[in-house]
Amino acid sequence: MSVGALIEFYFKLIICITIPEEPNFFAGRTKYPNFKKKHQGGSAEFTKSAFKFKDKQIYLAKCTEPLAIRWSRQIPESCEPSTVTVRLHPSGRWHISIRFDDPTIKPLPVTDKAIGIDLGISSLVITSDGDKVSNLKHFKKHYRRLRRASKSLSRKQKGSKNREKARIKVARIHAQITDNRKDHLHKLTTQLVRENQTIVVENLAVKNMVKNPKLSQAISDVSWGEITRQLA
Repeated sequence: MSVGALIEFYFKLIICITIPEEPNFFAGRTKYPNFKKKHQGGSAEFTKSAFKFKDKQIYLAKCTEPLAIRWSRQIPESCEPSTVTVRLHPSGRWHISIRFDDPTIKPLPVTDKAIGIDLGISSLVITSDGDKVSNLKHFKKHYRRLRRASKSLSRKQKGSKNREKARIKVARIHAQITDNRKDHLHKLTTQLVRENQTIVVENLAVKNMVKNPKLSQAISDVSWGEITRQLA
């Protein structure tokens, strides 16, 4: 029996033993789980009993040394973290997310202003007031550099150290594109939320639209789904 057949049999056995009444699997809506490769990254969440916050340092369970963190902003002294999430990105970067309640943050003042927004490609957002937000086209800006790095990766021998270096280079370019895009969208959505009490967004069938090969890359670059997620 091949390794693939053994793996498939193993998952079938686990499913039959642990989740015999799993509706999604037996209805064909989900499939067998896939193994996650190391270079794809991953994350781990630590609740309050699994870490210690002392002298503005984070100690994970069974670790005697604090995490070496370069803080984007300090945790207010009156706040106590409730959850810590450590994430490894495919680019090799480690990120830590800390959840806490900050009583010093005051609610935004109530306003009676309402606004509707249309999502587009040439203009990222068009508001009902007539304002337009240009599309910065983050992917297009880095496309040539990403293409060269991807070609270099394809030429490297599988399993070699040079291939791993090339893979990390490609992953870092993707991470830079993602970071730039999210930063732009966070600033945009923050401004919309601060200035308006009600925001109405058109409902787009993005999954169907990206099937168009001429528009798929442009639609993925503008990240309409991320905009609606941040506004929700």
